[in-house]
Amino acid sequence: MPPSDLPALRHALLSWYDAKARALPWRVGPQAHAEGERADPYRVWLSEVMLQQTTTPHAAPYFLAFTARWPTVGDLAAAEDGEVMGAWAGLGYYARARNLLACARAVAREHGGVFPDTEAGLRALPGLGPYTAAAVAAIAFDRPAVVVDGNVERVTARLFAVQQPLPAARPELRRRAGLIASAERPGDWAQATMDLGATVCRPRQPLCEACPVAAFCEGLAGGAPEQLPRKAAKAERPRRYGAAYVALKAGRVALVRRPPTGLLGGMLALPTSAWVGAPLTLADAMAAAPAPAPWRSVGEVEHVFTHFALTLTVLVAEVDGVAEAVDWRAPDLATEGVPTVFRKALEAGLGRLA
Repeated sequence: MPPSDLPALRHALLSWYDAKARALPWRVGPQAHAEGERADPYRVWLSEVMLQQTTTPHAAPYFLAFTARWPTVGDLAAAEDGEVMGAWAGLGYYARARNLLACARAVAREHGGVFPDTEAGLRALPGLGPYTAAAVAAIAFDRPAVVVDGNVERVTARLFAVQQPLPAARPELRRRAGLIASAERPGDWAQATMDLGATVCRPRQPLCEACPVAAFCEGLAGGAPEQLPRKAAKAERPRRYGAAYVALKAGRVALVRRPPTGLLGGMLALPTSAWVGAPLTLADAMAAAPAPAPWRSVGEVEHVFTHFALTLTVLVAEVDGVAEAVDWRAPDLATEGVPTVFRKALEAGLGRLA
């Protein structure tokens, strides 16, 4: 793309955004922004953390619930860990919730409850990687920053017909995204490019006829924009196996608290065996049970994490007690604040008892 095309490309995309911007609960729209309204850095940051590995429709109800319960970063900083982890349940990638609390407390403790207004200052906060720091700097503070999420990668790969597959192409895509970014409206530019990727320059069946920058798109000129960005073949995801235990006492279900660090750290959960690389025999599952009881298997549930797939054998029994239990819940309340993998196991175990 010749440099002489850049002003026209920027004007076309920003004009489209002015007319077509999505209404999102964390967003200050382009008209309000032009009239002087500024985004709340707390809401921008919270939304960006939630949107990592999560779709906008899925994240929006969580965002609204969080901001109703903890309307400021100071409110979130003062919250109990267990309350926040429970409110996060269902969003996945639970390390984000722990990082969320660490960041909120650092902002409250070290910055008087005010987010730093530069990319470098934001990057120094715990849990803020390069993308989130750039996004908050641009959207909340209108600082020039190169903001590249999956949508922006796709738009950039198609505009420049970048043939190198992901993830190796990421440095080049970031460089090219920086070449076209608008320094005059950096926050609007970042959101415009994200919106374009989410609504028009879609992964499959892009709506090229509705694209405001189609005239500049080298991928479209090549005839197959939907094939970009290319992706390297994924290695097969390894599988692990374990057992989950639905322990019942007086009609209530035992929940335990997982260790504070590691996968699903700090979350309420069912008791489980270790997760290992080979299927468990029923005898192994019985031996790892949290209490002596006549455990019976009621089937299996499957769950996929980022780096592995998990098969859990679900066992159910009436017990005298579970030493590690931190809560005993009625069945209709047992899944509240519990990660999806354990929700599946609970539903499987309790459903077989119905």
